[in-house]
Amino acid sequence: MDPYQVIKNPLSTEKSIRLMESENKLIFVIDKKATKKDVWEAVEKIFKVKVAAVNTYISRGQKRAYIRFSAETPAIDVATQLGLM
Repeated sequence: MDPYQVIKNPLSTEKSIRLMESENKLIFVIDKKATKKDVWEAVEKIFKVKVAAVNTYISRGQKRAYIRFSAETPAIDVATQLGLM
């Protein structure tokens, strides 16, 4: 699967900002057919970072991925690269 089709857009909510600061996580809206492995590979390829964990969640017709980055990759750096911060 093409990484740019897997990841649709980042979520910028109060909860996502809090998770970014406290748990080194970002939340993305992803393709409904994407697996955790697809999301893992897409994030590592697009942002050139190391991913520690991926959790997926379906809510209100959207599939979301909670991505925890490794200790050497602060989530705030990825958020800045995306223009969220």
